[in-house]
Amino acid sequence: MRTLEQALLDHELIVLRVIAEWLGLDLTGADKAESVEQVAAALAGVDLLQEVEYLEPEEAAALAELVRLGGRAPVAVFSRDHGEVRAMGPGRLEREEPWLDPISPAEALWYRGFLYRGFDQTGEGTLEFYYLPQELLARLAPATTTVVRESPDAPRLEPIDAPEQSRPPVDDAVDDLTTLLALAQRTGLHPDQLPDLRGLLMNPDRDRRSLLLTLATEMSLLRRTDERLRPTRAALDWLQRSREAQLRALVDAWSRSVWNELRHTPGLVAEGEAWQNDPLLARTALMDVLPADERWYRLADLVAVIRQQDPDFQRPDGNYETWYLRDAETREYLSGFAEWERVEGRLLRYLIQGPLYWLGMVELSAATDVARAAYRLSPRALAWLGDEPPPADEVRVPLIVQPEGVLLVPHNASRYERFQAARIADPEPFVPGKPYRYRIVPSSLAQAREQGIEPERMIKFLETASGRPVPTSVRRGISRWSEHGIEGRLQAVVVLRVGDAAILETLRTNPKTRDYIAEALGDLAVVVRAGQWEAFRQAVAGLGLLLDVEMGS
Repeated sequence: MRTLEQALLDHELIVLRVIAEWLGLDLTGADKAESVEQVAAALAGVDLLQEVEYLEPEEAAALAELVRLGGRAPVAVFSRDHGEVRAMGPGRLEREEPWLDPISPAEALWYRGFLYRGFDQTGEGTLEFYYLPQELLARLAPATTTVVRESPDAPRLEPIDAPEQSRPPVDDAVDDLTTLLALAQRTGLHPDQLPDLRGLLMNPDRDRRSLLLTLATEMSLLRRTDERLRPTRAALDWLQRSREAQLRALVDAWSRSVWNELRHTPGLVAEGEAWQNDPLLARTALMDVLPADERWYRLADLVAVIRQQDPDFQRPDGNYETWYLRDAETREYLSGFAEWERVEGRLLRYLIQGPLYWLGMVELSAATDVARAAYRLSPRALAWLGDEPPPADEVRVPLIVQPEGVLLVPHNASRYERFQAARIADPEPFVPGKPYRYRIVPSSLAQAREQGIEPERMIKFLETASGRPVPTSVRRGISRWSEHGIEGRLQAVVVLRVGDAAILETLRTNPKTRDYIAEALGDLAVVVRAGQWEAFRQAVAGLGLLLDVEMGS
């Protein structure tokens, strides 16, 4: 922090004379350096306790706020609460004499020598601050302690009664991440062009999926290879941990992740990449306020307390004009501190209702309206906040190998074994409350062999994971595939049937229709190439033959 003389040097000579007049000092010289020394000496000798008593209540409150903040505050933040100081050159100062009628408490303090302005380097870059020189701050601290009092109407975070209905903490993040790791192992994942996974994930929310993939990459469970994400050896270690240890690792990763909740917050549309925000600041502000107990609290109260205590947690410079955010419904831009509730308020709610809920850290009330929405921390969250180790033990059940080649993997089976099962069998759509289903088919066996998994190793894995001998039919099926490859295939096709073989001969030789025909199914039927039956029908109609279409349900 700058010294008093350094601060006074930034003032115009006329301002130094105004400050000196308040102090009963008559400056007549034109030497600025000498004037600075005289004003600094006068301020050093003045009774600041008495000077504070002479201030108007709003001015005293502004000064007390600056002291409470450690002697400096971003210009935008201080101006929002205590007004601005107009920038004026010497000529305008002489004409308007703003010290006689200041427009704000801040401007009044400026011309009394109690407020200064300068730049300083911070973790967020170079910011402009109002500040108190170190000599004044040391003496003003005891003079202003009695000025700051908490308003009786200040928002408080008080516990409430438990809601009638709630959404318990979930632990399915580890299950869906296991599914994603298995898919990455089988085919690789394009991070920006993921397939439709609604039938495979317990929670198909796209933002949640984005968070899981980001965390997996930051935890080195996934790495980019040939433009695809593929699992690493670290993923195998994670898969073998207990469920609680896996969740703890995800929460730890989230607490320092670059995944940006603001750009995923429902109701907000973020435009452009020129402006940036730090997601860690919002998480820190939230964690600083969360009571570490299992009682229920209103989300609205939590947001109100943070707005009062740390409103600029996301924008330390206090500038609310530089981000390009729209309201998703009205499409209007949200700028200025007046939109705090629609930006910062939404973000804080999303941190709890999104990532913290997805990671099993909170229980939520079933109420969806903003006024009634409530939360409480889960035992898992309290253990994390208390830095208690997660349970390492877990009761795991074996998977089941059915005679028809279907693998049933219960929810509480080993995630590592489900990952391995997915390497040799195709996943089937997930049904809530039912075990995961994987079906052994020739194509899945071929993919497994491409990854170096031979049939003997597949059978050994199935025996170990199930704890029982592999059914004879499954063992025989894998062995026959190993010897003979694909011996049969079920296909969904479009079949054209005619009453006269001569019609088929015409269609198979005509250049307008022949390329649509895949193979013959006898003298009176052929297979039409997949996805081309409508174009084929139009081409046939051009030859004067009309076809009926029968599509099964």
